[in-house]
Amino acid sequence: MATYNGCAYLSSQIGSIEKQNLRPIDLLISDDGSTDGTIAYLTDIERSWGPGDATVIQGPRRGFAENYRHLINNSPENSDLYAFCDQDDIWEPDKLTQAAEQIGKPNGKPALFCSRTLIVAEDGQDKGLSPLFSAPPSFRNAIVQSIAGGNTMVFNRLTRDLLVEACKRTGFVSHDWWAYLLVTGAGGTVHYSKIPKVHYRQHQTNIIGANSSWRARMSRLVLMAGGRFARWNQQNLDALSACDDLLTDEARELVNEFRKIRSGRFPDRLFRLRQSNIYRQTSLGQFSLYLACALGKV
Repeated sequence: MATYNGCAYLSSQIGSIEKQNLRPIDLLISDDGSTDGTIAYLTDIERSWGPGDATVIQGPRRGFAENYRHLINNSPENSDLYAFCDQDDIWEPDKLTQAAEQIGKPNGKPALFCSRTLIVAEDGQDKGLSPLFSAPPSFRNAIVQSIAGGNTMVFNRLTRDLLVEACKRTGFVSHDWWAYLLVTGAGGTVHYSKIPKVHYRQHQTNIIGANSSWRARMSRLVLMAGGRFARWNQQNLDALSACDDLLTDEARELVNEFRKIRSGRFPDRLFRLRQSNIYRQTSLGQFSLYLACALGKV
């Protein structure tokens, strides 16, 4: 769990973890310099946590992505399952058991569970569901889209080991997108659940908000055309280059093809994009991908 000035919400999140019907549960919490009551609350949790062990460490104070990278690099080696956790959400009691069933027994491959979320207001009122994605998870999708929030993700030890090795070498845009990229790029399996197991709280201090309303989607379309998407893609490609040996041959070929698409001339880059079968999950998302490609903003 990554925390920063989250005292107002922590009791709800920690309480929902305590109610999970899978045990034991160990907590590793990295606080990134909170100045409210977060540290005092976490100190109490560290002493009193019943379902397992609780450890609080000091974060790097370089933003949420680096805080999660810090958590990954300091995660214990001997757990069967790992889960990312935000400070202000609420988990359904069966989140971990459902994830464990989907991931299944170890089969020698990285495995990752993720899902939709139930979006709630600051006071907990229901505001609807996050977008439903129906296309299969794959590296051809991951290279241009993150399909689920880190707050929904549960993964096996091989995924943890893969993330640790990668995070020794490079940073990332966001921990959830990076996990999706790495697992699919390394030939692992991603299980996407249509049934939400997390109440995703929306408030003014959210780093990245929900993408559920048409207004939010259009806003992201504008930002994509404006160049933010291209900057994120470049960061991801730089990070993937640092982890080239962790990828399958097919993934390495797709990374090289995506570089050619990004640097190609119009209309060749559109033709290459179509031939590559790189895709986003929705019709609007696919349209925005081709628009960004046409504008040279991919």
